[in-house]
Amino acid sequence: MDIGRYLDNIDKKFTRKDKTKMKQYDYLIVGSGLYGAVFVQQATAKGKKVLVIDKRPNIAGNVYTEDIEKIHVHKYGAHIFHTNNKKVWNYITKFAEFNRFTNSPVANYKGELYSLPFNMYTFNKMWGVVTPEEAKAKIAEQRGEIKGEPANLEEQAISLVGRDIYEKLIKGYTEKQWGRACKELPAFIIKRLPVRFTFDNNYFNALYQGIPVGGYTKLVENLLDGVEVRLNTDYLENKAELDAIADKVIYTGQIDAYFNYSLGHLEYRSVRFENELLDIPNFQGNAAVNYTDRETPWTRIIEHKWFEFGKDEKGNDLPKTIISREYSSEWKPGDEPYYPVNDAKNNELYAQYSKLAQAESKVIFGGRLGEYKYYDMDAVILSALDLCDSLWTAFE
Repeated sequence: MDIGRYLDNIDKKFTRKDKTKMKQYDYLIVGSGLYGAVFVQQATAKGKKVLVIDKRPNIAGNVYTEDIEKIHVHKYGAHIFHTNNKKVWNYITKFAEFNRFTNSPVANYKGELYSLPFNMYTFNKMWGVVTPEEAKAKIAEQRGEIKGEPANLEEQAISLVGRDIYEKLIKGYTEKQWGRACKELPAFIIKRLPVRFTFDNNYFNALYQGIPVGGYTKLVENLLDGVEVRLNTDYLENKAELDAIADKVIYTGQIDAYFNYSLGHLEYRSVRFENELLDIPNFQGNAAVNYTDRETPWTRIIEHKWFEFGKDEKGNDLPKTIISREYSSEWKPGDEPYYPVNDAKNNELYAQYSKLAQAESKVIFGGRLGEYKYYDMDAVILSALDLCDSLWTAFE
């Protein structure tokens, strides 16, 4: 969202006379995820009085981690913090210590285990090759199967990495995610596939990476330290009452919901989880294992304890484990919105909602849902910091 366009619509005349008319709070922050929490921390550091509300019974949005058997369970799916932005890293590490966790997922294809992302460990297991040149030659040979412009996702994937990798590591997983055959999906869904001709199974190519010690909820608690938070509070159901107590609103919910879906529903991808507590110390030996065959109904299993190396905060081994089977599901209105679809149709609809948002002089829309953007965590934090920089520059 273009912050400047919002600032043009928000009253900038903050004189001493204006301040005598101010309401109970300078800012009402709708949503206690990373975007809202970072804004809160920055606002309170500037002496602003803020109120945070969230319709959920807990803080932290989709990064919420729940403490079960001393294991920090990523309730809304695995979140591994990674960034190349030193400003973001220096900022967020003020509020939590991060461990050295490196995301190195494994693919399980009918009992065969492969290293992800595609790297020399993968190619050695797939074909028995031992040098980068052998791997490159094998992939080049198989890519040659596709002549001309790929007509669908299957042909696109084969043109990038060859049939063997496509059949075992892409096809079934993708079909479960999208709920349809790869031959029926457009080629543009996969623009590129990362291929590494090194023995490097670090999924993220980032300078800084890790998990906050004590979980993400603890991180967000630190960002919200000393601030009034009201949970189980639905902003849209109590909008008039809540608007009356704050000068301005930072809204991080669904932008289409704010306007009562007057232009139609934006679409999202959704997932669901089945959690299981097991009375064993180790289920799969890795935080994330993707199941890439079509027959296994779940897309992956997350074993949460390995995000923190199987130990509690005192360094003791944990005797039990918790796993989450993750399933892709067709999103429908009312379901939990995880990822914006961001195709041409939805982006066009969002642009129309964005025009409505610009006319809301009291409200700034931010975050993944408010801006209808697929944000990584570091991008959400940077977006909130940029907003704060713009606001304080404009008003003070």
